[in-house]
Amino acid sequence: MIDRATAWLEHDPDDATRTELADLVAAARSGDAAARADLDSRFAGPLEFGTAGLRGRVGAGESRMNVAVVVRATAGLAGHLRDTVGADATVVVGCDARHGSSAFMDAALEVLSGAGLRAIALPEQLPTPVTAYAVRALDADAGIMITASHNPAADNGYKVYLGGRATDPDGAGVQIVPPADAQIAARIAAAPPADAIARSTEHIAKADASVVDGYIARMAGHRRSRMPSTVRVVLTPMHGVGGTTALRVLAAAGIPDVHPVTAQFRPDPDFPTVAFPNPEEPGALDLAIARAREIGADVVVALDPDADRCSVAIVGRDGHWRQLSGDEIGALLGEQAAADDSRPGETLACSIVSSRLLGSIAAAHGLRFAQTLTGFKWIARTPGLRYGYEEAIGYCTDPDAVRDKDGIGAAVRIISLVEELAAADQTLQDQLDQLARTHGLHATATLVFRVDDPESIADAMARLRSAPIAAFAGSPVVESRDLEDGGAGLQPTDGLLYRTAADDRVIVRPSGTEPKLKCYLEVIMRGEDVPHAAAAERITALTADVTALLGL
Repeated sequence: MIDRATAWLEHDPDDATRTELADLVAAARSGDAAARADLDSRFAGPLEFGTAGLRGRVGAGESRMNVAVVVRATAGLAGHLRDTVGADATVVVGCDARHGSSAFMDAALEVLSGAGLRAIALPEQLPTPVTAYAVRALDADAGIMITASHNPAADNGYKVYLGGRATDPDGAGVQIVPPADAQIAARIAAAPPADAIARSTEHIAKADASVVDGYIARMAGHRRSRMPSTVRVVLTPMHGVGGTTALRVLAAAGIPDVHPVTAQFRPDPDFPTVAFPNPEEPGALDLAIARAREIGADVVVALDPDADRCSVAIVGRDGHWRQLSGDEIGALLGEQAAADDSRPGETLACSIVSSRLLGSIAAAHGLRFAQTLTGFKWIARTPGLRYGYEEAIGYCTDPDAVRDKDGIGAAVRIISLVEELAAADQTLQDQLDQLARTHGLHATATLVFRVDDPESIADAMARLRSAPIAAFAGSPVVESRDLEDGGAGLQPTDGLLYRTAADDRVIVRPSGTEPKLKCYLEVIMRGEDVPHAAAAERITALTADVTALLGL
């Protein structure tokens, strides 16, 4: 491993990571066991480029996110674009505020320019949805976003969109899918060492201010009233880059009563007030909810660090603040979209692990419904899409403008819904209760098993595949599907789906971006009196059975 590290070191174009790695190699040569183990980790193999692009810890080495890795990845993308589009391809590049993001963005721009492509630089530290918007607004052939979204502070990533001439109309401005990911990965593998890749600034142009202004105006337009909103909002961008842009959008939308969580407002790559920078994590919204209690807010809106996801908290039936689940928000926004005939598109879509409620909503409004694999790379390319969501608090409410999840656009939609319901003396909770009465109570829960050894995930999946499961929560299993076999309009993926006679559903799948196993549970209970307690009991029973089966 020392030889591999030394060879990498000789071609690392970045002073900081070159020094970091040189010190580590020297320590390993002197017999330092910890340094040898660290080298083993940093050279466990190249970061894999797939449909999530690249994502990993920031640091020196082929298995980390660094300038050398970004240079070679961008060279691979540039080669792919030259092959498929031509030497006049245009690429938009943006970045968040994580460790290394600015340097990675500069490196990507310079490699694109060095390859003779036109590189458009967005202002730094902007939300991911702005990059997705820019790809479509500028009819660019690709977009690069330097971000690790809601991953831990040590991570960064590299996300790729294709657009313009590089893909089909349904995929314009959407994240890459096969076979493009494999084609780009092959180009990356064949790329020369990072210091041998041409870089220049000749073909780099700064994005016109109209791009960001256009995004702000478009998202603000989701609220149609010309009168100032009376909804009092608490907003947290979770130490990420969404705060300033969200405030501009909300102000332009006529939503003035917005109270940021000061301790979490400025971008900070160390995310000091949260254990994980993900609004879904327990405790992540504590500061926001405390602020909401203090000022008597109507709603809490939480964005993840790159602002492509949105979480919501409200006052529940018991008078206490509670965080809505991703499926609850998905249903609220889905009903809003379905009832609005002015929106283009005739299809509502969600990932297979999301609640089945959206399908019932679509049917009730005479709309089409599509179920896709997990991830907006699949959801957003649904033909005729009006609205799409995934349970992991991702919502696409304006696919003509942003073909990806967009936390800021979703925030305007949800605040507008709070306002519209209040005019009828109703709340989001009232709306959820009405949906349950109409379509049945769809109770969902997600179990997440984080692991240190990724092999334990593969072992758990192998155990499930090796033996049939007779029942969950006392109800016989009537459907068992291995999602690796594909079918039902879905591409093959690593996952297992079970449905019981009681119509409970369990889906088990490994995360595509982190070392964890995720289990998605859903119970449907019907009746005029919405049986929340009974649904909770069934979810508890499912949880116990799944946990015991996995042994994690």
